[in-house]
Amino acid sequence: MSVQARIEEKLRALDSSYLTVENESHMHSVPANSETHFKVTLVSSRFEGLMPVKRHQQIYAALAEELSGPVHALALHLYTPDEWVARGNARPDSPNCLGGGR
Repeated sequence: MSVQARIEEKLRALDSSYLTVENESHMHSVPANSETHFKVTLVSSRFEGLMPVKRHQQIYAALAEELSGPVHALALHLYTPDEWVARGNARPDSPNCLGGGR
């Protein structure tokens, strides 16, 4: 199973109303077909009343195995359903990679 598929499977357990996991490794100085850099957008009512750091901690706990191994970078965009609607159902774009000596 790919790293991306494992991430998706684990995060589906968080009862999300919206979930995307994007492999952004190709935007960085890594070998072709790498699975090291990901962006997660997750909308869940379980984030109600939680500060961003607490939301992130839930994701870090769920993905502890991936974060201790193959995943080098993980961008998290975590919203409650009301926050997601207020944003127009859109997450921010990722910035261009600034490192890696390209």
